[in-house]
Formats: sequence, C-alpha cells, structure tokens
Amino acid sequence: MTLKDLMKLQNGSDIRGVALEGVEGEAVNLTEEACLKIGGAFALWLSKKTGKPVDQLTVGIGRDSRLSGPFLELAVAKGLTANGVNVVRCGMATTPAMFMSIVFPQTKYDGSVMITASHLPFNRNGLKFFDKDGGLEHEDITAVLELSDAQDAEKNKAADISKNGIYDLIETYAAHIRKSIVKGLSSSESDKPLSGLKIVVDSGNGASGFFVDKILNPLGADTTGSQFLEPDGSFPNHIPNPENKAAMQAIKTATVDNKADLGLIFDTDVDRMSAVLSNGEEVNRDAIIAMVAAILAPSNPGSTIITDSVTSDRLTYFLEDVLKLKHLRYMRGYKNVINKQKELTDKGINAPLAMETSGHGALKENYFLDDGAYLAVKLIIALALAKKEGKKLESLIEKLPALVEEGEYRFKIGAEDFKSYGKNVLRTFEDRAKAKGYVMPESFEGIRLSFKEGDAQGWILLRMSLHDPVMPMNIEGARKGDLAKLVKIAQELVAGFDQLDTSCLK
Repeated sequence: MTLKDLMKLQNGSDIRGVALEGVEGEAVNLTEEACLKIGGAFALWLSKKTGKPVDQLTVGIGRDSRLSGPFLELAVAKGLTANGVNVVRCGMATTPAMFMSIVFPQTKYDGSVMITASHLPFNRNGLKFFDKDGGLEHEDITAVLELSDAQDAEKNKAADISKNGIYDLIETYAAHIRKSIVKGLSSSESDKPLSGLKIVVDSGNGASGFFVDKILNPLGADTTGSQFLEPDGSFPNHIPNPENKAAMQAIKTATVDNKADLGLIFDTDVDRMSAVLSNGEEVNRDAIIAMVAAILAPSNPGSTIITDSVTSDRLTYFLEDVLKLKHLRYMRGYKNVINKQKELTDKGINAPLAMETSGHGALKENYFLDDGAYLAVKLIIALALAKKEGKKLESLIEKLPALVEEGEYRFKIGAEDFKSYGKNVLRTFEDRAKAKGYVMPESFEGIRLSFKEGDAQGWILLRMSLHDPVMPMNIEGARKGDLAKLVKIAQELVAGFDQLDTSCLK
C-alpha cells in the first residue's frame, strides 16, 4: 500500500475502512497489510510520545463483534510485536474498556488499540488508539499513518506472537462498573442493590452483552426480555446504533412488552447509549442529554453542559431555565465537545458533561471518557433512587418541552471545491438573515437562526458536513404548522445557488 492509500483510511481521529467484501462498489482497503504497517507505526509513535524505549511499552488490543475483527487484531498484534512492544490481547472488549486498560492498576498499559467501526455496516472496520491522555487527535492519526508508510509489512507479518499476553479485560471493566453502581447506591454487591428493578438491554449483537450477565444480573436486576446479546458481526437483527429507527423500535417494543422499568441500547463498541422509559418513550438526542444533566445538576450547580450544534432551543430552556445550568452549544464531533470540556476544565470552569445528540457522552468524573456503559450507570442509579421515593425516572425531564416538528435536509454541493462554495453559501445565508432582522444566536458551527416570537417559532441551523460535499440544514418548529413556515423562510435564504441542490426542501 502507498502512503496515499494509507492516508485515505483516516477518518477524523479514527481509522476507518472497508475490511470485508460483500457490498457492491466498496473495495476492501483496510487490509492485513495496512494493519501490519499501522500496528508497527503506533509502536514508534507511542515510544516517541512516552519517551520510553519500544521494548518497555505494553499495549493492549481489543475488538468488537465484527467479523473482520479477529484477523485485523492479529495483524495489529504482529505489527506491534515486530517493533518490540509487549502486546496483551484482550479479545472481545469495548472502546471505553480499552481506554480504562491504561487506568486500571491491574493493567496500566502504555497504550491501547480498539478494533471497531462503531455503528457502520458489517463490512467496515477501523482502529481507535488511546494513550494516557485519552483518544488520539486528528494530527496524531496523521502522524501514525505517515510513519506506517516506512513499515515493512512482510517483516511484521513474520513476527512471533506466541508470547503475546492474554487478558480478560471485560471482567475487570465489569467489576469497575458494578462498583460504580454499588457506590452510587451506598450499598454492597451482596445486597443485590438492583433487586426489584426490571431492566431490558438490547445489544444489537454488538459487544455489550456483558452488561446483562456481568453487571445487571449479579446486582439483582431482572433482565427478562433482553435481546440480541450474543456477539454476531453480521448484525442479523438490526444495526447496533441508538440513532437507528429500527434499533430504537426494537428496544421500545422489548421494554413495553416486558413491562420493564428501563430499556437500554448500546452501539457496537459501547461508547454510546440511549434509553427507553417504562411507557415506551425514547430517551435519546436532546432528551438523553437533558436526563444526564438533570442527574448531575444537584452536585454541579451553575455548571456548563457542552453539546453539539444540533441540539434544540428546548434543551437550552431546560438546562438554563429549569436546571439553572449553562448551555454551551458547540460543534459536532465527539472529540470536539470533549476537547472543549477539557479546555473549560483547565480554565477552572466546571463542565461535568459533554454530550452529542448521537449518544456520545463524556463525564468529567470518568476521565472525560465517552462511555455508554458508564452513562447507563448514572441512569440506573437515578432509577433505583427514584423508585425508593415512589417516583419514576421520567420525572427528571418532565419539564423538558416535547418535540413537536422537526426536519433534516441535506443539500448536495456540486462544485468541485465544495468547501469554498459552502463557505460562500453560509456568508450569503447570514447576510440575507441579517437583512431580514432574524435573531442569530452565537454559533460555533454554521449559522443558526432562532424564532421565539411571531408567526413562525422554532430554529434553523445551516452548516457544512464534517467530511462530505453536503450542507445539512436542521429545522425544528415549536408548534404544529411551524415547520412548514420555517421551511419557506429557509427556501428564501438558500435560493439562487446553482451548485447547491435544495430540492429536498420543496
């Protein structure tokens, strides 16, 4: 593989590619050769970052349930081993667990690799890397890929991995999660603190099945009705993705049919989650952010909650007027919101939660780690405490205004230099909005318009896609009929661009 081929695998702060044949038009590019090279390069990068000789480094490797996971794990292990690293193979794991392998006193690895492509289709896979500072940044991944070009794949392939360590990381991680629940309920494991609670889990055949048999069941919860717990990288039931409608319908049905107190759904590598209440109401997007914020608010008065750009004005009202917190609506991208959280913390500002509408949520109390299982812990503790008081979990967000009408419209850009074209569209959109006197709140990504009075109420956000020649527009109407009125306003503001396909607004 050439350097150009390797660089195409970068996807922000991750590596992503096609690992299996089977989808027409998608050629395999995340190959054994690529992982042999990248594994070797990570060894060199980590040695430079830590200042430790390569043969004094220990790196853990884990994977989710994807079909391509085992052979990619083997290639990464060989690349690391060939360069002198002490490798520990953790088998089926989660992305948060692989970071915690650097923290746990039982492991204390220098770095770790998670083989996952999150919620993407079965034929995709990827690599996430961690060191003591958390997940690698965009520029770090670029540096690793540049180093990989000089790696000899054939030499690395011949590495003797018979002395690689084997460690059941999920056992250690599950014990950590159980301890967090026990501590939050001022109880002990032997007390079975979740007795009397019925919690249904949908793993979507990803890597989260352990949450039932290693966490909920040992603590006494009734998990009858939990489904798709067996790892299966062909994802035969639905994509493990809390943003997927079929996935959310599956956990809603399971929760209601089994009369559960709570339903939980995780993505493939368990760094995201969403929930379903006992009445079948979905707790995702704005609602999951609101609920976690409500749980944190009593111990973090006046703190700042950081979200991505597409959260609603309804959420701002709930956070600021109801919970008396501050809402910083930042940029899309889980690394963006987490890095902003770290930045504010360094400045002495209390930012206990950074969360995307996708379900990525990082807690300051948990190493700024976006950990779906740990977020579930916060909901489970809140559920148990509410039940003791004769309340329901939904009481936490009863003052969050309901979603009435919303739409997302994706405008394809036909221009070759789509970034420059998109910037021009945003400038014109802003100028036209100013001329109309529309209110424009502070926006770190794109142009946002807020309509709190008048004939049309709600908000509009136009932004550039992070990677693609597309301009997404999100619109939310505050009352029935407002969406259509806001769409008409949007049509006027984006009219006349011959390289911008706005036909989806019609």
